[in-house]
Amino acid sequence: MRVTVHRRVAAFDAAAAPLYDADPVRHTLAETVLDRLRTTGAPQLLLTVARGGATVGAVVREAGRNAAVSALPPAYAVAADEAAAAADPDLPGAVGPVAEVEAYARAVVARTGARVEVVMRTRLFRLVALTEPGCVPGGARVAGPDDVDLIVRWQAAFAAEAVSALDPPADPRPGLVESMGRGAGHLLWEVEGEPVAYATARRPVAGMSRVGPVYTPPASRGRGYGSAVTAAATAWAGRAGAREVVLFTDLANPVSNAIYPRLGFRPVDDGLELRFTTP
Repeated sequence: MRVTVHRRVAAFDAAAAPLYDADPVRHTLAETVLDRLRTTGAPQLLLTVARGGATVGAVVREAGRNAAVSALPPAYAVAADEAAAAADPDLPGAVGPVAEVEAYARAVVARTGARVEVVMRTRLFRLVALTEPGCVPGGARVAGPDDVDLIVRWQAAFAAEAVSALDPPADPRPGLVESMGRGAGHLLWEVEGEPVAYATARRPVAGMSRVGPVYTPPASRGRGYGSAVTAAATAWAGRAGAREVVLFTDLANPVSNAIYPRLGFRPVDDGLELRFTTP
């Protein structure tokens, strides 16, 4: 077994992308992180595990985010953590399927004595067949530059309500503008010309697009707008070339866990976000 901490995105990409691309649904977070890093070139941690000349594990983290460990089998967690320690000594946490995250956390705790906080328990869903919600007034449109101020406010409101692995950026505007420029679909649901809900679908990577966040302001809730804009974002992803459309739910939110199956999404796997803190 050989564990490599890569210094260049291109080298990591060559080694890890085939592993991610073999199951882009399971590795949706890692796929979108790597897609950004191909452009920004600003990784925090790029690690692969090889055995018999083939890549059998990978960890990727960009600055300000948790490590995506969906492609790191639990058997390699200790070796990966030991190799990563020098390159990423202040790892804030890990995100991915339950077994992989828990194994990585055990390795970190054994090495550092860190405390572990459960930030969120999630469920990954994939689209089987889209069922459009009926009888929802209004319609969807793709947001543009004139909508940035509104979406920034709604993203901030979403972050304040939802549990996040890390504190949201002080200014979400650059990330939003960058996302629009990279081809993500930001959809607004409007009623009589007024936006009432919002959803994002990331541009397809390895044939996969992930929907989220989805946000409806409190005054507009309970009328089906969130379902409608989610369906619109899902349809946009299909038109953009996605063969698989996925999304995450917070297992503590019974509303979203009930809505998405009605739209045609089915559960794939349960996930976990953990934060590591110095004792």
